[in-house]
Amino acid sequence: MNTLWQPVEVGRMQLKHRLAMAPMTRSRAQADGTPNDYVADYYAQRSSLGLLIAEGTQPSDDGQGYTTTPGIYTDAHVKGWKKVTDAVHKAGGHLYIQIMHAGRISHPDNTPHHRQPVAPSAISANQPMFTPTGMQNTPEPRALTHAEVKQTVKDFAYAAKRAIEAGADGVEIHGANGYLVEQFIAPNSNTRTDEYGGSIENRARFAIEVAKAVAAEIGADRTGIRLSPLNTAGGLVQGPEAPALFHYLVAELNKLNLAYLHILHTGDENLLQDIRKEWKHPLLVNRPNATPDNLDRDVKTGIADMVPVGKMALSNPDLVERLKAKATLNEGDPKTFFGGNEVGYTDYPALAA
Repeated sequence: MNTLWQPVEVGRMQLKHRLAMAPMTRSRAQADGTPNDYVADYYAQRSSLGLLIAEGTQPSDDGQGYTTTPGIYTDAHVKGWKKVTDAVHKAGGHLYIQIMHAGRISHPDNTPHHRQPVAPSAISANQPMFTPTGMQNTPEPRALTHAEVKQTVKDFAYAAKRAIEAGADGVEIHGANGYLVEQFIAPNSNTRTDEYGGSIENRARFAIEVAKAVAAEIGADRTGIRLSPLNTAGGLVQGPEAPALFHYLVAELNKLNLAYLHILHTGDENLLQDIRKEWKHPLLVNRPNATPDNLDRDVKTGIADMVPVGKMALSNPDLVERLKAKATLNEGDPKTFFGGNEVGYTDYPALAA
């Protein structure tokens, strides 16, 4: 019988078990996007999870959405992330850096350049967002020109190259949670009339082009992608064509032989079953409301090859050991989830502490 504790091969990695750490924004970078030194401690503490998928990391100035999120496109970013990857590898783990362009889920006050956000179309998400001066609604973005869409694809590939230079084992393309890649997918955020808008094939095109470009740059076996079918994050409405679009998108991505597909599952169980049938490579399924008692359900049924965990990993640096021992888990402190310093970040106790 399949269990969480069986080894698995994913891309170039030989992993000891089926758990992984899901990407979680923590906003602990410096103003220029360079990870602070204690970020290395945070990830190294959680290295027993095997595959750590790092937080959303912008591939360009315009890719930033929130305050003090990390980047991976300058020499300083690479130097900062190298400290992280070295610490994780020394502790026996693997690190994928998630490349995230926030698109319209941004505010000028959150970015060093204070420019208007960019998106597939000039349609506001109208979502509340934390800024240095308090909560504000996301403004109307500027629609990317055709040339800028092409350049953004190149930005993802360049960021992937820099991630590998920083010692990362690979990258995950963030195509979920209402950010730029998914903004191209959803018809209520994409009203373009060029080859990136309209039909299912056109709205899936940006995601496919990004995946192809990243795989060409660093290797398909070091490239993962995260999708969230039927999710409504960021004000998206994926519409009645969504199941057909994700069938098409997953089938096209499958041809690229990527290291993995990561599904944030909040939607239709039948669609998840269909994705499993269409995807012939490692499949990661993250159910946000999973508990220690049901973490293994998708591995046991064969739906998932791996199970990424979020908040449980945030507050339990030794989550693997705790789960194996059936020990009590630490509760996370929401007041320290985003921003700050080591408090609520690297000071959660381990069992041996």
